[in-house]
Amino acid sequence: MQRISLATEQDPQYREIALLRELVASLRPKKIDDVAQASDNIRALCYLLEQQPAYQVALRVYLLQVCVSRKLLHLLTDTGITQNKGFWGAAWQTMMDKFLPPLINDDYIKDIFGQLFEHKQDHLWVRGVADKIWLDLIKLLAFIPQRSGPIYASLTGETLSAVQVLSYRISAIGLESELVRNYPDIERFESPFLRQNDEVNNYVIRYSNSLVDSAVQPEDAGQIEVLLLQCEEVVQKIRRIAAVQGVSISLTRLLLRLTQSINRLRHLLTLLDAQQSGEAAQISVDLLKELVLADNQRHSLRQLVRSNTELLSLQMTERAGKSGEHYVTANRAEWLAMLYSTMGAGFIVGFMAMIKIIFGTLALAPFGFALLYSLNYSTGFILVHVLHFTIATKQPAMTAALIAKAIDDGNQKLEELVELIVRVLRSQFIAIIGNIALAMPTAYAIAWAWYGIYGTHLANPEKAAHLLHDIDPLSSLALPHAAIAGVCLFLSGLISGYYDNTASYANIPARLRQLNWLKRLLGERRLLSMTTYIGNNLGALTGNLFFGIMLGTIGQLGVFFGLPIDIRHITFSSANFSFALVGLDHQMSWQVVLTSLTGILLIGLVNLGVSFTLAMLVALRSRRVSLDQERTISRMIWRRFLSGPRDFFFPPKSEAKSSTLTH
Repeated sequence: MQRISLATEQDPQYREIALLRELVASLRPKKIDDVAQASDNIRALCYLLEQQPAYQVALRVYLLQVCVSRKLLHLLTDTGITQNKGFWGAAWQTMMDKFLPPLINDDYIKDIFGQLFEHKQDHLWVRGVADKIWLDLIKLLAFIPQRSGPIYASLTGETLSAVQVLSYRISAIGLESELVRNYPDIERFESPFLRQNDEVNNYVIRYSNSLVDSAVQPEDAGQIEVLLLQCEEVVQKIRRIAAVQGVSISLTRLLLRLTQSINRLRHLLTLLDAQQSGEAAQISVDLLKELVLADNQRHSLRQLVRSNTELLSLQMTERAGKSGEHYVTANRAEWLAMLYSTMGAGFIVGFMAMIKIIFGTLALAPFGFALLYSLNYSTGFILVHVLHFTIATKQPAMTAALIAKAIDDGNQKLEELVELIVRVLRSQFIAIIGNIALAMPTAYAIAWAWYGIYGTHLANPEKAAHLLHDIDPLSSLALPHAAIAGVCLFLSGLISGYYDNTASYANIPARLRQLNWLKRLLGERRLLSMTTYIGNNLGALTGNLFFGIMLGTIGQLGVFFGLPIDIRHITFSSANFSFALVGLDHQMSWQVVLTSLTGILLIGLVNLGVSFTLAMLVALRSRRVSLDQERTISRMIWRRFLSGPRDFFFPPKSEAKSSTLTH
């Protein structure tokens, strides 16, 4: 502080930031997230300024000189606002900046701000320090200048320029063709995006006049706020339309950029109006914390990947959540319908497991096995979907997205949300039972029929021993392989959501109907029926196709590269146990039976646990659900289990007791 005081005494126009960087460094705690130490450091600075009024004046003069001698505009309009770049362009620029940092322009506060809070985690302590402590420092320095003089005029003028830039940006985004495509009414009626710009310009002109003529009173921003609310209503309508018609990454990025610009404009307008009421200090603290966080993450490749992943995952899980509605049962009738549906899938899986064993007897290279296995899996899973059956392990990725969507909607009480989760788990339980209940007897019947027809076992003793080893949770990699299958299930859920979204957003059914050669080949009625089916089922069909390819190729990739990777799926494992049982002529000890059945159960738990956890994490992160909410929901689920464990497995005895949640 003494050096700052000497510097300002010798040169009242002193604007170098070296001393200011040292001051910020002295406030920064040794352990970057030690909020208590940071708070103590700021309190110590406040105490020193109270004891040394000369230091107080010197620091105020110095800070104001640093600010007024540079352009404030870009800090207010660019920091914390998503840039209009695609992911790859932004990622390339971020990586290049790490090797060759961008040129620092000393005339811009935006660049100086980044030098002051140069530690990439400064936001942890800046945002952690209580507002009251920051307010004490600001009020002690009287850093918010009085409504008079050149300093006030300079800072206010920069803020007004930022308001205008943000307003023009909102107008430009509001006229983007992608927004108009999703909400044509923007063109039919007077656009709030254009009207707010007219109001902002009038507001800025009158406010600027008030800076030179004290008799002129600036208008409040009430009318602008009304128009900004209308702009936000349009954004919400576009999002609702996109939830039905599909959404692109570019549209999601535009809506995010638009929302951020509206929020920043509102923040600055509130700051300008608050200068009249004396509440500018609190708003300045909020803005400081927001800007420090945004600046710290400005060159973060990790943050870039995370933000774009959120956009992509929101795009896919939104559609997956709609599919998940079909996997949740509310009453006994639906619970039994789920049982029958999954039993049908178990029947088909029994034949799929048989075909895989037959393919395994061929003399082929890994590529040949991968091709045949993928064809078997994909065809079988698609057949399951076409026949309206259900694979139990396909549920988690869909139902997790549904749960996250319920959280995101904000209209569900936590108790109702917990009941939804109970229904999801109950539906998952009966789905597993249904798959296994028919997969095992189907495989058992096929094995005996094969023996009766050909006189040899489909799975000879050597093959049977191999099948049993594959599901042994202790002496094999069954559980890690089950986790790999869980990842595949999770990815297939995302793929389903992505292609459901693509079918709607890209108008694939309507575009297919425009193909004259297809119209001549199928005729009008068949073409309409086929394209309607594709529009409704493209995501499920594509997800099953890729899921089959993943299951069929991963094991062969392990063989090709010499890696211990493979997949284990509960339904196929249960069918393989039946083949092994017949192949060994039931000569199986009770220890082997117990180990195998335990392995099947654990494989299923890992399948479901991994896929559900990954899908839930992505769905929650895409909606930025806080950790506190997650912990609260987890505690409520546990209490719900202790109070009624039966409800997690069986439907209520009377339908009147079922949840009122609709799906």
